[in-house]
Amino acid sequence: MKIVFLTAGAAGMYCGSCMHDNAIAKAMRAGGDDVLLQPVYTPIRTDEATIASQQVFFGGIHVYLLQQMPWLRWLPRWTRSWMDHPGLIRMLTRRAVKTDPAKLGALTLSMLRGEHGRQFEEVSRLVDWLVKDIQPDAIIFSNLLIGGAIPTIRRRLPDTRLVVTLQGDDIFLDHLPHDARAQAIVLCSELAEQVDVFVSHSEFYRDKMGALLGIPPERFDVHPLSIDLAPFDRPESSDRLAEAPSKLEDEFRIGYLARLAPEKGLHHLVDAFLRIGAMPEHANVTLHAAGWLGEHNRAYLEELQSRVAAAGLSDRFVVHDSPDQPTKINLLRQMDVLSVPAPYEDPKGLFLLEAMACGVPVVQPDHGAFTEVVRSTGGGLLFHPEDTDALVSDLIGLKNDPDRRTGLGETGRQSVHQRHHIEAAADRMRRTCQRG
Repeated sequence: MKIVFLTAGAAGMYCGSCMHDNAIAKAMRAGGDDVLLQPVYTPIRTDEATIASQQVFFGGIHVYLLQQMPWLRWLPRWTRSWMDHPGLIRMLTRRAVKTDPAKLGALTLSMLRGEHGRQFEEVSRLVDWLVKDIQPDAIIFSNLLIGGAIPTIRRRLPDTRLVVTLQGDDIFLDHLPHDARAQAIVLCSELAEQVDVFVSHSEFYRDKMGALLGIPPERFDVHPLSIDLAPFDRPESSDRLAEAPSKLEDEFRIGYLARLAPEKGLHHLVDAFLRIGAMPEHANVTLHAAGWLGEHNRAYLEELQSRVAAAGLSDRFVVHDSPDQPTKINLLRQMDVLSVPAPYEDPKGLFLLEAMACGVPVVQPDHGAFTEVVRSTGGGLLFHPEDTDALVSDLIGLKNDPDRRTGLGETGRQSVHQRHHIEAAADRMRRTCQRG
């Protein structure tokens, strides 16, 4: 099959959706499909080698300026093409500074209107390319919010199967101004009528987005979240081991691997760490946090570091830069337990599978996709969301019971290898693209 993934980049961040799309696209290629991973808005950033195209459609700078200065569309396209240069987009978006929500709301609505929005010329450019150069059997959208071109694609490529993966669309919608959010939901619901099939990574998210957009369950295929296990099965190279933070023989390391941001709940884990660290019998407990830090969250991290310093625990709280894949795997292998206590209902949680692939048990809030991942793998514990007492109790319990900790880690590792490997995900996506 000839398949195009239209994947929305996340500016300078490592993007879980991008990494997942990249891994599945690579696995589908290995299985014999002709697959193109095509970025929209910004180039994608993954922690491994990407197979993504170097060109970018709907360049983030270009579509934003067209929204703010619609007269630009009267200039010849060739005089504006420099705005879509991947290097320029990377440079101007690497800090991923937040945009004014009011302007973001207007831009979102315009993009969802597709050929009827201010970026209609860019819709035509994308669809012309698909029709004239690609002629795909299937197009996979990484979310519905980039689907404004769906009606045009449906009209000009009537036999192409349109697949939309829903994975965090609600979180973006919830950050829009109230009126813009309501209008965006209506527009998304209208677009949904022209989609052949939706993919979600959990029954939870299928039901949540189905209720929000009026999509019945039978229009979904549920694809369990998966990862490429090959890098996790390779022994660490000696140079990476030399770079690794040394772990003391009796150290108990609590790990965190996600964006360093309030929405991922790092402050909840710091609360638990401060309580555990204050107990003399747990003087060997450390907290290592790794992930992408946006400029808008720097003050948040500094406030957490100040709290830790005030408790006299600075030497036991280590923050790592956003790691590439080999560094990430090495960090995970040195963790005794991983916890990312996000207060919102996360639709994915790739970091859970990555920890389990390293034999590390997880302790997670009992909500969102976390519930299904932990229960299906048996690789960790669940606690009531935002219940710091329960989080502290579970972390101490695993520290004091190494046999249980090892058992959960091994159960999770085996489950990921059996049911959450990327080859299975590629087969599921291939069947989804073929069905008609």
